[in-house]
Amino acid sequence: MEKINVLSKDISFYKERNEDYICITDIAKYRDARSDDLIKNWLRNRNTIEFLGIWERLNNPNFNPVEFDGFRKKAGLNKLDSKGAI
Repeated sequence: MEKINVLSKDISFYKERNEDYICITDIAKYRDARSDDLIKNWLRNRNTIEFLGIWERLNNPNFNPVEFDGFRKKAGLNKLDSKGAI
């Protein structure tokens, strides 16, 4: 895996079939050493769920939008903390 340096932090990435993949764990560690909780919360967030739904509609011919609506409706929204950060 190769690394790039962003804001003085090393972020791992690799390339497969002309596609770049970055390590979200490395990015999450920039915000908090307990990156597992941060990633779990991000994956439950409504904005993330909406993005994944759009990606699936564009890339997955077997995508089931009716079933997806159940996940989307249960997802929470981003909330800002006292410092204005998500």
